[in-house]
Amino acid sequence: MISASLHPEPVRAACERRSRWGFALTGRSIGLLIVGFFLLIPGFWDGRLSYSMLAWDALVLLAAWVDGVRLPHAAELTAGRVWTNAPALDSESEIEVTVENNSRVILDCRLVDDLPPELTAKLGVHRVTVFPRVPASVRYRIEPQERGDAEAGWLYVRYRSPLGLAERWAKAPLTQTVRVYPALRTGEEQQIFLARSRQIDLQLRLARQRGLGRDFESLREYREGDDLRDICWTATARRASLITRQYQTERSQPVWVVLDCGRLMRSRVALAGKRSALPVAEPGVRIHSKLDYACTTAVSLAQLALYSGDRVGLLAYGQTVQQRVLPGRGSAHLRQLIESLSQVRAEGSEADHLRATATLNRLQPRRALILWITDLAETAMRPEVIDGAIQLLRRHVLLFVAMAQPEVNLIAEARPKNVEQMFRATAAQEMAGRRELLLARLHEQGALTLDLNPELLTSSVLNQYLTVKERAMV
Repeated sequence: MISASLHPEPVRAACERRSRWGFALTGRSIGLLIVGFFLLIPGFWDGRLSYSMLAWDALVLLAAWVDGVRLPHAAELTAGRVWTNAPALDSESEIEVTVENNSRVILDCRLVDDLPPELTAKLGVHRVTVFPRVPASVRYRIEPQERGDAEAGWLYVRYRSPLGLAERWAKAPLTQTVRVYPALRTGEEQQIFLARSRQIDLQLRLARQRGLGRDFESLREYREGDDLRDICWTATARRASLITRQYQTERSQPVWVVLDCGRLMRSRVALAGKRSALPVAEPGVRIHSKLDYACTTAVSLAQLALYSGDRVGLLAYGQTVQQRVLPGRGSAHLRQLIESLSQVRAEGSEADHLRATATLNRLQPRRALILWITDLAETAMRPEVIDGAIQLLRRHVLLFVAMAQPEVNLIAEARPKNVEQMFRATAAQEMAGRRELLLARLHEQGALTLDLNPELLTSSVLNQYLTVKERAMV
């Protein structure tokens, strides 16, 4: 789950006039004025009765003016916005908007919270009754559409008295920067992988070897042949006899998540629902990019790896390195990873895979587990990302994940009904065969390879990580 510290900060501000006049008649007043036209009917028989319409309209306008004068000025209203949870993809975020009335008049308010398309697909009007000196609030839910920083705008308020003949317009400067985080797995889903991780950890504890590695295990008395560098001099001084440190094989391993942010990761894929062979979104179906799925997988793996005692690092790259986080542990480090992943953006050009490989080898000279999430370009030559992966295999354990395009798989598996569909199916099958051949050759070099649809990415990667831990491959 996302930490409460990731919530956007609450904002509060006094309202301002929305325009120079900030005053208007309501639909009720206009309706009463229209009723006055019916008083013209008796005027066809007696012209003097026509003046009754003027008297009626004057009375309505006078009442509306008095009602408008009684309404408080915009400065007497205070508004605030509070986020009850951190906004993330594929989950609803709840917002609480509060209005405080410092006047003596009961107000019927209509609120419009100006949020950008990155946070919500549709703006709504929220109605709330505000009593004097008593804050009133209304809650509503949104579903963020894109990761990254979004600018939440002003809160617009239209308020009227219970009489409802006139209304005033106000606005509150509740502008703030809101960060949308990658989607997270639910607690129930994550518990399955945590339980398996605990089981693997227990097995490794029972099978650990003392005397190897440099992970401190315990203290014991000095024995002839022990390395003098292992003597613990503070314990020796306390006990008045030589005490030696005893070590075990290191249980904590570095895990790097490498994300390709090139043009191939901009492809958008439906999250759920029935897919068709055409890339058209159906109503109610969420559409995210491949990079969004990769970020979700990265967060889930980081949570599991940190829980398992490993250190996790991040390298997100395009033409240059976008985000770089050195391996670390703890909740603060997890927050840093989530913050970095929320700011990753897919670029319009091909990523520089060899530069990323050189950077990673420089940052991680020792053996580590590398999760590389990318896609394979359709070129006549061998993709550059394969060359970079082979370079990493000389030193590290590589889990290479290629994200497939579900629409292409559907075309390849569909039974053609005409010549055009036959050529489309043949091209899709050729693409799938080339991907399979490239990954097979990479697997022969010693890499762990996966070719998955995006919705299967997270669970498959977590299972593969646990398999690597169970076999102690790193």
